[in-house]
Amino acid sequence: MSDNSDKTTHFGFETVREADKAGRVQGVFNSVASKYDVMNDVMSMGIHRVWKDAMMDWLAPRPGQRLLDVAGGTGDISFRFLKRAGHGHATVLDLTEPMLIEGRQRAEADRMSDSLNWVVGDAMSLPFEDNTFDVYTISFGIRNVTRPQVALNEAYRVLKPGGRLMVLEFSQLPNDGLQKLYDLYSFNVIPRMGKLIADDYDSYQYLVESIRKFPDQETFLGMVRTAGFENAKYRNLSMGIAALHSGWKI
Repeated sequence: MSDNSDKTTHFGFETVREADKAGRVQGVFNSVASKYDVMNDVMSMGIHRVWKDAMMDWLAPRPGQRLLDVAGGTGDISFRFLKRAGHGHATVLDLTEPMLIEGRQRAEADRMSDSLNWVVGDAMSLPFEDNTFDVYTISFGIRNVTRPQVALNEAYRVLKPGGRLMVLEFSQLPNDGLQKLYDLYSFNVIPRMGKLIADDYDSYQYLVESIRKFPDQETFLGMVRTAGFENAKYRNLSMGIAALHSGWKI
């Protein structure tokens, strides 16, 4: 009988053993943690904040809701969620402790400390009981998970009946010409900016490659449905540079 030790996956354009990917991803985010917000500005040409606001508009947080924000790192989504909800609770989970440390050091974290938990954990094996959270979000994180389908299955498990999934991720432009232009920008500018800003070319090169390896909008929508979510839909942002996927646990 074969085990899983020889299963492979993508680390950017490189093929690696599944067992090795999490450690490689941790290495990237350990490296970029202190420059993560700057990195998002570089990766998105400065509009990731607009996309995150669009995520909150569609999510429409309500008072008293419990959020699990996976790969939540610096707390960006959780802070927005709590402000919109008025009152509630957010658990920020990330594989990489330096990312959580960055989040805890932000002024918003101090002001909202009674409403926040920070947990080191794996999206594919969440350390929570079934039916615990009202909302599950993951923002620019699921493409770094070794097996995204397993992460979506876990999201379904920990959400309460009536709970909401929302995924914000870089995606694919529907127009081939525009995609080629964006790829030119991505592969030629972003790693060089990473070198300039964070003295780290390789991590940014990986992040660009990871975007290109991630499933397109329709394929990922199928994965959301496979996990069990109903009323699953997506919205393109900036013509598909990013996309929001939504689903409900009915």
